[in-house]
Amino acid sequence: MSTVATSKPLKKKPSGQTKKAPQKRSAKAQKYLVIVESPAKAKTIEKYLGGQYTVRASMGHIIDLPKSRMAIDVENNFEPTFITVRGRAKILNELLSTAKKSDAVLLASDNDREGEAIAWHLSRALSAKNAALPISRVSFNEITPKAIKEAVAAPTQIDKAKVDAQIARRVLDRLVGYSISPILWKKVKGGLSAGRVQSVALRLICEREKEIEAFTPEEYWELFADFKMEKAKAGAKAAVFTAQLALYNGEKAHLTNEAAVKEIIARIENAEFTVRDIRETQKALRPRPPFTTSQLQQTAANRLGFTSRKTMQIAQHLYEGVNVGASRIGLITYMRTDSVRISEQALGEVRDWLSKNYPDDLPAAAVHYSVGKTAQDAHEAIRPTYIRYTPDTIKDSLSRDEYRLYSIIWERFVASQMNPAKTLTLSADITCPGAEGEPVFRVSGTRYLEKGWTKVLKTLASKEESGKIFPPITQGVMLKAQKFEPEQHFTQGPPRYTDASIVKTLEENGIGRPSTYAPTISVLLDRYYVTRANKQLVPTVLGRLISDLLVEKFGDIVNADFTAGMETRLDEVEGKGRVWTDMIREFWTPFKKNVDDVTQSMESYKGRVDEPTDEVCEKCGKPMLKKLGRYGYFLACSGFPECRNAKSLPLAKCPQCGGDIVARKTKKRGKEFYGCSNYPACDFLTHFKPLPSQNCPKCGWFLVEKYDKRNGAHKLCVNPACDYLHDAEGAEGTV
Repeated sequence: MSTVATSKPLKKKPSGQTKKAPQKRSAKAQKYLVIVESPAKAKTIEKYLGGQYTVRASMGHIIDLPKSRMAIDVENNFEPTFITVRGRAKILNELLSTAKKSDAVLLASDNDREGEAIAWHLSRALSAKNAALPISRVSFNEITPKAIKEAVAAPTQIDKAKVDAQIARRVLDRLVGYSISPILWKKVKGGLSAGRVQSVALRLICEREKEIEAFTPEEYWELFADFKMEKAKAGAKAAVFTAQLALYNGEKAHLTNEAAVKEIIARIENAEFTVRDIRETQKALRPRPPFTTSQLQQTAANRLGFTSRKTMQIAQHLYEGVNVGASRIGLITYMRTDSVRISEQALGEVRDWLSKNYPDDLPAAAVHYSVGKTAQDAHEAIRPTYIRYTPDTIKDSLSRDEYRLYSIIWERFVASQMNPAKTLTLSADITCPGAEGEPVFRVSGTRYLEKGWTKVLKTLASKEESGKIFPPITQGVMLKAQKFEPEQHFTQGPPRYTDASIVKTLEENGIGRPSTYAPTISVLLDRYYVTRANKQLVPTVLGRLISDLLVEKFGDIVNADFTAGMETRLDEVEGKGRVWTDMIREFWTPFKKNVDDVTQSMESYKGRVDEPTDEVCEKCGKPMLKKLGRYGYFLACSGFPECRNAKSLPLAKCPQCGGDIVARKTKKRGKEFYGCSNYPACDFLTHFKPLPSQNCPKCGWFLVEKYDKRNGAHKLCVNPACDYLHDAEGAEGTV
């Protein structure tokens, strides 16, 4: 189908006609309907195209599998049954009506599997109403006038292999979810569900939590000393600097208790020290490649505190277009990609910009980054569409969060095409000749010789990149230790997953694809299998129960290797190297047998979920039950529904009066804290969550989980007068 309008030749005047006939205009220009996914994208694209183009939004999937049933005919080659999504019939009818008034339709949904499937479903629906209607596919990586016009001028056909890969994923996930979920309803509790990818992510989060709980903190100490030169230059003030004990008895200093530290201090506190050795190390720091989806989510989480969902929502806005002055502009390229590839045109533009703004930091040739072996490489890396729109020039056109996300995308891309930075690190060993144990203190500092790509960083700049000053000392100079500063610490267990680290783990293990990372986390949060605390992902009691059952009964399915293998097979379907129905059949036969076996053999957990307690309902006198709800365990009266009394589950015993410590929330901001149930008679409270059934072995008070940026989540005694698991700063503010 051609998208170029054609004209019919003008008719000649009939012979003998005396009155001048009005000149007929050329045949009317063809009318095109362009269908995209979102209204924002439609609004942007419509400004780029002429009046003969009408741009409408499908609002994502209009046709999909029904939610009420499996809708996969496993006896008939896994034929899926697709229907109009509930609530979307009006949108579909409007598109059909507009298509009737058009000479051709251009399907411009996103250029990925989901977008291709949306285009395929729309094509079938439109063709069913008008088989003669020309329908084509257009795709683009960025929403700019040039990219849109080039795509419209060169339409293609729908990529059926890409559609097959999406259908295969949809069918696979439907078979897993709609086979396992009914088992959970029957054997555990109604309203539960399981999914192929999110169950693996849940397993990773739960296993990490078990590692954290099993971890036993060990005490260790660090020793710092403030040194001063004994003889400074005339008129100069002697510099004071801090160094850390690095070696003792020729080995890395391993200080396990305060007594060992005091013993070392006693031996050297009046001794003279000498700068024995100064070493120089030069290093070239190469810039990082431009962002992929996972790298963008990780960096936005670590630098900006964004969740994966928030990052993708903001990136979607930047991609679809924002108003900059009188123009509407798509500011970044497509935000779902696993490639670091950059188009030659974009490389030319950024190099031209750098030649004018940072000429001394422009490499002789463009920098090309290698694409990972598992990358589909369907799209470029995430980059700004127009390099001239620096973050500061369009700051007033963006919200604060849009500005911050755009800034890191712009900075990362520009920096990727600049010269490496060069650093010089100086490291000095400070010894105490003749002292027992031959202690060696060490101090180091780093400075830039050439700043290179770091010059362009603002939002992405870090303290580490700003350098650490090396003290003005030379080899052989004599030093005096003015003060020794021992610091007590406790080893920390493995950190909980955050949005950034779980995305990194999923990517490294080949679980999911750029489009699935954020939805996977969102599903776990929405189902209350996981909660977010201090930006960490914490499994709930419900989530841990479901994960344990799935691992026990379907360990081969909720397995990282299995899930990664399935992603590879889906890629093979898209690459036309595998037939999707054959792939599903290979999976379904053993899986169905396992489902049938578990359905028959699995014991019921319903009685185990609700446990009897010694608590008595204060309203009717019947026993209270420990019940598992959507938001965790709570106490409810066994006389339900006649008695609807329910209350929070006690988390610990109050050390002041023996009452129950329960979760509460402040009235104004709804911030959670933990206080005594006997309030106001007892005013004990803590802002740190009590650890269930974990009491301090020294004083008997309960242990809590504390979080700070330096140590992350860690245990300590809630008693400020007790030193158990407290660091050198004590437990001030704990209670």
